[in-house]
Amino acid sequence: MDGGEPFMGHRACAGCGGALAVRIALKALGRRAVAVLPAGCMSAVGFNFPQLCFSNNAIISTFAGTASMMTGIAAGLRARGERDFKVVGFAGDGGTADIGIQALSGAIDRGDDMIYICYDNEGYMNTGTQRSSLTPYGARTTTTPAAGGARGNRLEKKNMLEIVAAHGIPYAATASVGYLRDYARKVEKAAAIEGPSYIQVLAPCPTGWGADPSETIDLAREAVDCGLWPLAEFEGGRLSLGAEPRDPSLLRAHLARQARFAHLTDGDLRRIEEGRDRRLDRMRGRAAKEEC
Repeated sequence: MDGGEPFMGHRACAGCGGALAVRIALKALGRRAVAVLPAGCMSAVGFNFPQLCFSNNAIISTFAGTASMMTGIAAGLRARGERDFKVVGFAGDGGTADIGIQALSGAIDRGDDMIYICYDNEGYMNTGTQRSSLTPYGARTTTTPAAGGARGNRLEKKNMLEIVAAHGIPYAATASVGYLRDYARKVEKAAAIEGPSYIQVLAPCPTGWGADPSETIDLAREAVDCGLWPLAEFEGGRLSLGAEPRDPSLLRAHLARQARFAHLTDGDLRRIEEGRDRRLDRMRGRAAKEEC
């Protein structure tokens, strides 16, 4: 990893998982990385005139246009004769799974050489914690409240890894800021691959999740350890899973640390556990089938 600090002096909330995800990725990629950030938390906290918090070249894109701007930047640099560079995008879950999914799909179809990183904090946190399609079942947000008979988000989290893999992308992975070495390794691996890569990194938001800022790393690690956030890689048309969950029984204690889940009933918790088990079984089955 590059020894410099590519992202510092920003105005992110204390304990921001997204800021950590950006910092570690840019350290792994080095000074020749060009960062593209759409409207969202990281552009809001990283571009504050007259202060720019990036030592790498970085630019804000339109909310929907992260991947298309990455395409244009790469083409422009090649036209100038530049070769030693990597274009990386950092978009939140809403800017990826909702607003930006069309441009992302097109860039993967074209085979553009880029790394797209979704820092998944499971909601539109920059604008006050609204639901996105990556908000998990049961979570309380301002648009899925837990009051007046409502019990939070009633929809399941969209499976972006499978959606991206269905494009035949050369490399895709999930990661967590709770396991930074694994995350950095995957970023470095993506950088070595010619063509599009996608990494979805779990990046807790203490403000939106209703947790203490000191718990960010613990929460990100627990999500992996209890099986809610499997670490996986898709490469060469095959899916592979990381280690099995260390302690699936941690799930309820993990959710209890977050105020956004404080209203859940025992039935809600059973549904979340069952949903986790189905996802893991499906991923295990696919990985085993593709291993043959």
